[in-house]
Amino acid sequence: MTYLRNNIKRTLAVVALPLLIGSCAKTLPEIAPTLKTEQVPHDSDDPAIWVNSDNPEQSIVFGTDKDEVNGGVYAFDLAGNIMAEKSVTGVSYPNNVDVEYGFKLTDSTQTDIMVFSEREKHRIRVYAIPEMTPLDNGGFPVFEDESNAAMKRPMGVAVFKDPETAEVSVFVSRKEGPKQGYLYQYALTSGAAGVKATLLRKIGRFSGEKEIEAIAVDDELGYVYYSDEGVGIRKYHANPKKGDDEIAMFGSEYFKDDIEGIAIAKYSNGEGALIVSNQQDGTFNIFNRTDNAYIKTLNLGTLETDGCDVVTTPLGAKYPNGLFVSMNDERNFFYHALDSLRLKK
Repeated sequence: MTYLRNNIKRTLAVVALPLLIGSCAKTLPEIAPTLKTEQVPHDSDDPAIWVNSDNPEQSIVFGTDKDEVNGGVYAFDLAGNIMAEKSVTGVSYPNNVDVEYGFKLTDSTQTDIMVFSEREKHRIRVYAIPEMTPLDNGGFPVFEDESNAAMKRPMGVAVFKDPETAEVSVFVSRKEGPKQGYLYQYALTSGAAGVKATLLRKIGRFSGEKEIEAIAVDDELGYVYYSDEGVGIRKYHANPKKGDDEIAMFGSEYFKDDIEGIAIAKYSNGEGALIVSNQQDGTFNIFNRTDNAYIKTLNLGTLETDGCDVVTTPLGAKYPNGLFVSMNDERNFFYHALDSLRLKK
């Protein structure tokens, strides 16, 4: 009987936990943003931070603005002002965006790149940073082998640079997809004919609930994470040579509804944290980077957060130990000095 009572207690505790977490936005103190950006014209969705290695205070935050006719990927300076000369507009429903460093163009030249999904054109776009020169000859089609048009609409993107080979690839999720192989991974390569995208593999389980949008890659540790929005965060090897088996699925009990954007705070000693948007609760759940154990929940004041990004690089006086950026459902993005999140003990 003692054993039975203890099991019942544990079961009740697990069932009750989501209810407690779900009320966090009302009970947690709000950590106010350092600043809020200018508003975009239509519908903000996902940010990506590009660190200017020559002058960190001139770094750029890119943020998508969804519209079928005149969507854009807007560039913001660290004061939250739109940089029109670095923004890409006239895009058909740009969804998610990511950046990567040191993409090899030729044997002697390389560039940093920005990648974003153009949902209603069924393609991904690739631009050189900071020149904002397109490298994709108008875009790379994705999910071409799908006969169902609804399954061709890309949403999430995350770039992986193999730390051993420097090979670059892009994970792409979509608005609708199958139970297996929801994500496609494309190799980005450059040659005499320019840059091209080649399908490497189809990967990733899907619960069948809601959708999969948010993806994040930990280059250094070699993992790709994505939000299966109704059930949890899934983890795989980013390198295809290490297999397609799921490593873990975690976090389910800590979310109220719609598990969304994932940002990975990385420190040189291998430590760090995953910061994941609990969209319908208006909070963020923090997990350990190495073992993915739950750490805490934060209220950062945002509404209906979709995407987020983080860097641990010092970016000047306002962001001496890094920057966290999150989408806010008022057509803007919030900047938080990373210190305010207290990720490090």
